[in-house]
Amino acid sequence: MSQIDLLVKNGRIIDPTNGVDTVADIAVNDGIILSIDNNIQFQAKETFDAGGCLVTPGLIDCHVHCYQYSTPLGINPDEHCLSRGVTTIVDGGSAGASTFQGLRRYIADRSKTRVLAFLHIAQHGLAAAGCASGAPGGELDSLNVVTVDDCAKCILENRDMIVGVKVRLSDSIADNGKNEAEAYRQTISVIEIIFTINYFVYRRALLAAKKADVPIMVHHTMSTVKTQVDNDDPTELGCPRDLRPGDLYTHTFHPYRSCIVDPDTLTIYSDVIEAKKRGVLYDVGHGQGSFGWTVAEICARTQFYPDTISTDLHSGNHIGPAYDLPIVMSKFLHLGMPLVDVIRAVTSTPAKAIGWGSRIGCLTPGKEADITVLKLKEGRFPMEDCQSQVRVLDKIFKPVAVWRAGNSHPITEPTPFPNLEAMSQNSREWDNILVKDKARPVVK
Repeated sequence: MSQIDLLVKNGRIIDPTNGVDTVADIAVNDGIILSIDNNIQFQAKETFDAGGCLVTPGLIDCHVHCYQYSTPLGINPDEHCLSRGVTTIVDGGSAGASTFQGLRRYIADRSKTRVLAFLHIAQHGLAAAGCASGAPGGELDSLNVVTVDDCAKCILENRDMIVGVKVRLSDSIADNGKNEAEAYRQTISVIEIIFTINYFVYRRALLAAKKADVPIMVHHTMSTVKTQVDNDDPTELGCPRDLRPGDLYTHTFHPYRSCIVDPDTLTIYSDVIEAKKRGVLYDVGHGQGSFGWTVAEICARTQFYPDTISTDLHSGNHIGPAYDLPIVMSKFLHLGMPLVDVIRAVTSTPAKAIGWGSRIGCLTPGKEADITVLKLKEGRFPMEDCQSQVRVLDKIFKPVAVWRAGNSHPITEPTPFPNLEAMSQNSREWDNILVKDKARPVVK
């Protein structure tokens, strides 16, 4: 071979899948990783000097909302994800069985970013419901739209793109909580029929996931489904207690009702800890309201860190407080999560969780060349949570370069950053959260 397409030189390569943490070069040709070694001597059409930087597998954000224009939450994945070093995103339930083909045709097929999806248990997904539109009510107000067979059929017919089932457990979007448990059950298991008649949407989502042999992602905030179940009643559902190994519990560090931290004792509930031991995966899902510094710090004291780091990026938070995936990663580095574990939480773990571990999230020769270069920038960076409580970080991840299947894409930065207007708006939520700092945040 006389000349290759790309040579990334001198970077610190961190690839948790292959146990690699070393300074080396990466050779790429025809969109495929050719080799990783020291001082590679190939002539290349493009050479990138990554000296002083981290070189990682293309970042994976396993919870975003990218059904742009068809849902109020949708953002453009190339503008807000790929340009920040994220080569693969997983849409978090924007589409249901009745609306999925639009997500494929108008978003996934037209994006340079690899777009995968969790399918919402509700047939219409998040077309306009609850926090997605500002209108009262939500997508689970009627169980008529929660159909296990249609959900499972859509998944099985689109396994190249759909990786699991999504359900939102919040009483305000499920007929004041009446339909939550049934949706939860039907999401967990799409194969066996559970005949208990006392619960609603959660049940159906569990059923759908089991029938299609995929994981579920559960949004659990301000819910009638308990975080901690303190009795032996087998008919009472709990979340995360009734999740299976491999299922994802998102919005892990939110400070509202249904928080994983007991607001009285400020300790993590035992059902949460037991679920983690059992193999339930805890996802960040930062969002506009679902990350609180106080909750995250309580968890960090016992090294209860997330398995996957995601943004829940959407139209309401890409200008703050989430901004992008490297910023959310920076928050967990600040909390004491080891650097390699932070990288693992946006590469190998989400890849494995969605069943793509053999294809993405690694820098294995012979695999598609999804590569991200990050710089750890040092300084003093005031960083808000979703209710505008602030911590000062001494370093943040800055994306420097990204290649998707060997093709380079330009890097952008969030503007404005920090966004004081968004901070002022989000600080209004202070009175509604349960686990928080002693002093109300002051936005300057």
